[in-house]
Parts: sequence; C-alpha cells; structure tokens
Amino acid sequence: MSSMFVRFVALVLAGTALAVSPAHSQDGALDIDRLVASPSLSGPTARGVKISPDGRYVTFLKGKESNFRQTDLWAYEIATGETTMLVDSDRLIPEGGEQLSEAELARRERQRISTTGIVEYQWSKTGEALLFPVSGDIYYFELGGAVRQLTDTDETETDARISPAGRFVSYVRERNLYVFDLASGVETPISTGGGGPIAFGVAQGVVQEELGRFTGYWWSPDDGAVAFTRIDETDVEIVQRPEFTAEGAGLVEQRYPFAGEANGKVRLFVSGLGDNPPIAEIDLGPNDDIYLARVNWAPSGEFLFVQRLSRDQKTLDVLRADAATGATAGVLRETSDTWINVHNDLRFVEDGAKFIWSTERVGYRHLDLHAVDGGRIGRLTRGRWVVDNLVSVDEEAGLIYFMGYADSPLERHLYSVTLDPNTRSIRRLTPEEGWHSASMSRGGGGVFVDNWSDPNTPPQVAIKSLETGEVLSWLEENPLDETHPYYPYLENHGVKEFGTLNARDGQTLHYWVMKPADFDPEQQYPAVVYTYGGPHGRTVTKSWSLGIEQILVRNGYVVFSIDNRGMWDRGVKFEAPIYRAMGGVEVEDTLRGLNWLKSQEYVDEARVGVWGWSYGGYMTLMLLGKAPGAFAAGVSVAPVTEWRLYDTAYTERYMGMPQAEKRAYDESSPLTHAKNISDPLLVMHGMADDNVFFDNTVKLMAELQEARVPFELMTYPGKKHGIRGEATRAHLWNRYMEFMDRNVKGAE
Repeated sequence: MSSMFVRFVALVLAGTALAVSPAHSQDGALDIDRLVASPSLSGPTARGVKISPDGRYVTFLKGKESNFRQTDLWAYEIATGETTMLVDSDRLIPEGGEQLSEAELARRERQRISTTGIVEYQWSKTGEALLFPVSGDIYYFELGGAVRQLTDTDETETDARISPAGRFVSYVRERNLYVFDLASGVETPISTGGGGPIAFGVAQGVVQEELGRFTGYWWSPDDGAVAFTRIDETDVEIVQRPEFTAEGAGLVEQRYPFAGEANGKVRLFVSGLGDNPPIAEIDLGPNDDIYLARVNWAPSGEFLFVQRLSRDQKTLDVLRADAATGATAGVLRETSDTWINVHNDLRFVEDGAKFIWSTERVGYRHLDLHAVDGGRIGRLTRGRWVVDNLVSVDEEAGLIYFMGYADSPLERHLYSVTLDPNTRSIRRLTPEEGWHSASMSRGGGGVFVDNWSDPNTPPQVAIKSLETGEVLSWLEENPLDETHPYYPYLENHGVKEFGTLNARDGQTLHYWVMKPADFDPEQQYPAVVYTYGGPHGRTVTKSWSLGIEQILVRNGYVVFSIDNRGMWDRGVKFEAPIYRAMGGVEVEDTLRGLNWLKSQEYVDEARVGVWGWSYGGYMTLMLLGKAPGAFAAGVSVAPVTEWRLYDTAYTERYMGMPQAEKRAYDESSPLTHAKNISDPLLVMHGMADDNVFFDNTVKLMAELQEARVPFELMTYPGKKHGIRGEATRAHLWNRYMEFMDRNVKGAE
C-alpha cells in the first residue's frame, strides 16, 4: 500500500461552515454548554476502584468539582467509614500543565483515558504503598508517609508497575525497559537496544487498540525474573501523517500496519535480575507473522503460559514455556471458522496444578476448568448467555466470581459459582436491575465494591457483602436529590423504553426509544437514530447515559437506537454474520429498526435523521449510501470510509486479507456507495486522528465531489479520535444540533 500522503485542497471547505449558536433546551435550562461543563451532571463518579490487598481500603480516582476531568487519588477506610484524599494532583502537575510524550498520549487514547492528573495507579502486593504517574514521571506513596518522586526526566516513563514482591518499580522509557530498586534508588536497564523501529517491553499500537494488551512485560511472582517483548517494526509502513493544529501544520511519522500489509515482529525473552542476568528467548514457533495475545506466569515462577494468535485470528495456541530455557509445548488450542475473541480470564488455581479458562466453543463464552497439561476437567458455567469476565477466585471457599449476562443481555451482573464442575448452579450477587462493575481483592475477602447504574439512576458505588449482596456502606451514593447537579433538570429527563424486534434470521434485536420531554401521543415528532453497529460495541444496555440524547429530547426529538447483529455479548451466532461482510447485516438490522420507528404514529416518517461516531460514523455513511432517501439527514463523526486504510488486527479479523477479499472490501466501503447519497450529510473529524486517519474523510470528500454530491464538513485541528476538550465538545454538539434542526426538524 502506498504511503498515506494526502492533499488538503478541500480543507478550505472547513472555513465555509455556518455560524454556530448554542443549542438551548425548550425548558430554557439544560443546554450543551452545561452538558459538557463541570461539575459533571452525572454527579461524583469514582473511577479505577480497587480494594487494597490487605482489605483495609477502597481506593479510587475522583474528579475535582471545579474540573471533573482532572482526577485525584482518594481512599475509603472500610473499618472507620472515613474518606480521605490521599494525593492531590494539583501538587504534582508542573506549571504550564502536563507534558506527555506522543507515545503516552497515544497509549491513553487507546485506553480511552480522557482525564488528566492521576489517571491510573497500582497497589503494592502488601497493601502498604501505591504507584502512579503524573505528567510523565513516576511517584511512589507509602501510606502514612510522603509522596516520593522516583523519576525526574525530560522523557515520559510509561506502564509503571510495582513488582509482585515489592522490591522494584519497572517502567518503559524511550522504548527500553528499566527496573528501579526501591531500597537503593538505583535504576537498571533491562534492555538497551530500543529506538527507532525496535522497542522493548511494550505492546505495539495495533495490539493495544485491537487485542486489549497494554503492556509488553510481566514480572515473575517472586521478583526473580521479568519476561518482556522485543518488537521490530522495520517492515511496518511509515506513514507521513499530516497533523493540523491551531499552531500550524506538520507531518508526524507513524508506523501503521494497514490491512493486508506487514505487522511488527514480536519476540519474547525472560531475564533474571542481578549481575549479568541470563536471558532466555521463548520459542514462539517458526512463523513470526503472529500476535502475542497474552502472557501469564505460573505461581511457581518456573514457567509461563504464552498465548499465540495466528495472523488470521482463527487459531489461538496456549503454550507452556520454560522460563529457564525458553522451550515451549502446546497446552491447548482454540479454533474458529470466523475469529477468536481473546480474553483475560486465564487464572491458575491450586498452586498452578489447574487453571480456569474461558471459551466460546459451545457458541457462548463460558468458563472451563483445565488441568495444567491442558486437559479439560469440566465446565464451570453453561447456558445460552455470555460470561463477560472473570473477577476473582476464592480457593478457600471454593468459589469463583464473574461478570455476565445470565439474566438479560441488557444487564451485567456479578455472579458466583463453585470451582467444582459438578455443581453448576450460579448465584447472582447484585440484586439491583442495571449495569454493574465489581471490584474485589484477589481472594474475595467477604466484600466487593459495586459500581452500578440504570437508565434513571446515575452511577452509585457501594461496598457490599459477598454473602448477601446487601449494601454495607456507600462510597458514592450519588442520590438524585436537591444537592445533585442534575436535579434542576430532572423534570424533563428523557426515559428509555426498551423493546425487541426480530432480525431476518429470527434472532432477537434489542432497542430503546426516548420520547420528547413534553410528549403528546397526538402529535408527530422528528426523530434521530443513534447507531454504532460495530463488533465489540453495545448501545442498548440498562445503564446510565447522559449525552446529546438528553438535548435532543428536550428539543422535541424522538431518539432511537438498536443493537444489530455483529455486536457482541450475545454469542457467536449473533456476531458471526458480519464475517467478510461489514456494512451488511448491520445496515439491514438498523433499517428494520427504522421501519419500526417510522410505523409509530408519533413519529413523522419524513423527518428521521441518523448519526454515529467511529464505526457509527461508518454506519451512517453506509445507511445513507445503501438506502438513499430513508433518512432526512445524517451526521458522520470520525468515520472509516475505506477498510484498506484501517489496521491489520481489527480489519483482517472480520474481513480477511484485502488481497484475497477484494470484492468484500469494495462492497463494505462507503466510497463505493457515496455516489448514491442524496440526503444532507455533515462529516466531522479530528485533524490529528491517529486511529481512524483523517485520510478516510479526505477520500470521502474527493469521492463525493467527483459524484457532485453536496455535503458539509467540520474539522477539528489538533484533535484525535475522541475529539476531546470542553470547548471543542461544546462546539461539536452545537454544530450537530444546528444541522439536525435545519435538516431533520425543519425537513418537509
């Protein structure tokens, strides 16, 4: 594939946009400026909730009231019920604000970290200290003591961690892995050859973004050794990616593995610590065109389990690797006719004699128990529903805890089940209807922290009993009373009504619909369909959401969303129809939802718009191109317009290699259907997007212009895929509302 040099002649269109005026609600209260401002309308929210290893504290990140996007480190002492700010980020951020490397900014973008200040942290295994980065340097905090700055460099240290036994802190700087001895204060490099296309101890960008592995090194349980990657991206194409910012234009060099082209080559090593440590290379097999999906040390520290994923992602091998020699042997193999969804559910039990593993072999993700040689002992969960993730194992009680969808695909709950495959009954521990996320210590400890919400209840965080599920104490009760920031706007809160439709193959499609605040069944209203549509995404869940849909309903719109086939948490059969056919069943199912929406007497079928972001932006273009006239207008934000321009791991998983699947790639591209678009279209994109390159929108612009299709454009200098920032988001949503009001509400 040729380098992604692009011509920006068409960018002058960005200066021709109509003036933007704030969108105010009909009730004169909630508007977009307030929606994006501090304090958050959702109320105080605890992020990154963890129980300390000794069970004494619950720690979390909490935004400042003056700026909810800047977070500090807090602790709740379970015995006393006292909440204390442990570390104020204001004391650590230098004058002039945070200074982060491009590598760290990209890492945070891939982890969807949109906050500043203390954005992540880690407990020591003893529960006596915490580690966290601020503005590119590493800080260590012992409870009852002072904050200790471990690094003070011009470069950014990333992926910092305390070693399991607590003797060291490790981190990556300038593509090399370092270890810092906490007792002596001496820093030692584990690697020295990083730089340019070579990197040690990191996960390449495509693995972070698409496989969810954000580290490239792993400590042995006793601090005696560390396993780490060596990435060679010599063959990965260097993109000269233009970035336009308010300060001017420039070219950013980025190695990006386009679909069908070369990936970085990964090798795995194990190094001891001390003088002249021996290094063993782990044998990953003769084929170097693979993905290193996961690495897990066994409790003994004598061997590792290494997960090797084939390039086509249809075969996942779990290898047992000898830490001393690097020799490997196969433990188990997963295969699929479509693709394998990797996970983090491998957990050793009984001192490494057995392990827990999740698999989709039966069509739904469930937990199995295996002997250490790979032999399956039995199933731990079963049914026509999906396990989300393994949370904790309490071997003493013989119980495992996991999140899943046993009650409904719209609700996520915490469940327990025994480690005995012969006892299959599960127990639900979160009685409240809604969407739950649970945190607990590794062994259970009798309590868990439940962060939950439902469509009419903002996030609440409580410490609960593992025995009964009852609330023992509140971390953030967050009641919608007179003190809550959203209380003044409650009267006109849009309420989601849930329902189901049947897809063409008979599978159930879930949807929600929200009606205007002053809904009158005798009237007809304009409507907006919100779409995402892509794999590994959901829009229809019983969880709290406070976004542009609340502005829409206050401005007299009906809002609708449907989860189409191809999305996940519904099993293999529900996901698989998009295989080699993106933009097919997703469009079909969304149009089925549109037909239902238009059939409602309270909806004006001539005034229905559609919008989406990222894959949703792609879906908007495909809907307008494949069903011209079905919608009154569409807004496409940060869309993929040509899958050949997207990365290997994501695109090839669903579409195969473009060299072999030319017809599928062509049919799935909005560029192929752009000439058919006849409805008003607004395209919005960040001009420094390093995930879905701005080239996607440039190619779309050229195609639309060649076909003489009118469209509108709004670009955001310096903004990446999330187009973040309070003022920027206010501008984006006001522009969005002006377009919808003019082309949907005002349509004839």
